[in-house]
Amino acid sequence: MRILTLITFASALALAADKPEKGFKSLFNGKDLTGWTKAKENEDSFSVHDGAIVAKGPRCHLYYTGKNANFKNFELKVDVMTAEKSNGGIYFNTAYQEKGWPAKGFEVQVNNSHGDWRRTGGLYSIADNKEKVAEDGKWFTEHIVVKDKKVTIFVDGKKASEWDQPADWKGTKEFPDRALTSGTIALQAHDPGSTVHYKNIRIKQLK
Repeated sequence: MRILTLITFASALALAADKPEKGFKSLFNGKDLTGWTKAKENEDSFSVHDGAIVAKGPRCHLYYTGKNANFKNFELKVDVMTAEKSNGGIYFNTAYQEKGWPAKGFEVQVNNSHGDWRRTGGLYSIADNKEKVAEDGKWFTEHIVVKDKKVTIFVDGKKASEWDQPADWKGTKEFPDRALTSGTIALQAHDPGSTVHYKNIRIKQLK
């Protein structure tokens, strides 16, 4: 059964989309981490295999630091595939930091079967999604739309969560800088037991 699962997982990798839609700019070349910078902890947690960024290992974050890496209003699409019981995340409005969980910006959850009840498509700890909206071992697309003070998150075209930032918003107790301003994109390696593939990372600027 485990061999069959591995074969299915590898086959799904080969079927993933690799070209951005019209109007979108690709942030990942599918070959290496050009334009991306790893945090200074557990750097081996990120690698590139079969055209995807693979997050597997202890906590680390991979930040987009390429040209024009400061995004405000935008649509971000990322094709994602998780192994069983894996946890990960996609950050936006964030900024590079050497260690720890990103203090700036927001995390969009990647988790279809991990022990954490917060599921794929939620805005982590802000507008969480409790429903299972994607499957392990299959590619799905997280589509994040940020416009002024509103965030809407879709998974394979279906709305999973949305959030309007209150006028008196002052961040969270743990992360007071967590606010809708502008910033870059980051990917998360969550723990040694999690394996998450990210590819076809593309963005479209909005006015």
